[in-house]
Amino acid sequence: MKYKTFILAVLLLCGAAVFFFLGGRNTVVKKDGRAPSFELKDAVTGQTLSSAGLRNKVIFLNFWASWCEPCKEEMPSIDALNGEMAADGNFVMVTVLYKDSPENAFSYMKSKGYHFPVFVDSDGGVARAFGVTGVPETYIIDKSGVLVRRVIGGLDWSAPEEKSMIKSML
Repeated sequence: MKYKTFILAVLLLCGAAVFFFLGGRNTVVKKDGRAPSFELKDAVTGQTLSSAGLRNKVIFLNFWASWCEPCKEEMPSIDALNGEMAADGNFVMVTVLYKDSPENAFSYMKSKGYHFPVFVDSDGGVARAFGVTGVPETYIIDKSGVLVRRVIGGLDWSAPEEKSMIKSML
């Protein structure tokens, strides 16, 4: 009986360690420091977007791909969030293609009628700087440049609590 209790305790400890180090599906990560700086290329205009130019704005930074099923599941809520928040000059939506081509992404977006901005991280440096482990992954950065939240996996961004969280930072 003691052996079974010991095995159970070890399994629980291992599970807790995995959860702690890898994080839960929608883990909130608060950091004292600023989010990594970044530069991305607008997939439509080719112009560069720099985090330095987004000071005093709340940034919704989402990494996605057209081949990613969980990304496709959260896209309607991202498009709706963009439509609702785009008029607020203090909010910036930045979606970044992750291991995907702009052609594939725009073909998918056109088929669904989505209109959010898309940026390219051509060398993967921005994804590495943020520690992206896969897609979808979203980072919420406050007006002072602090990474307030990291969401691993898809989420319904049209949910009242998610919109409220973002609006509270504006």
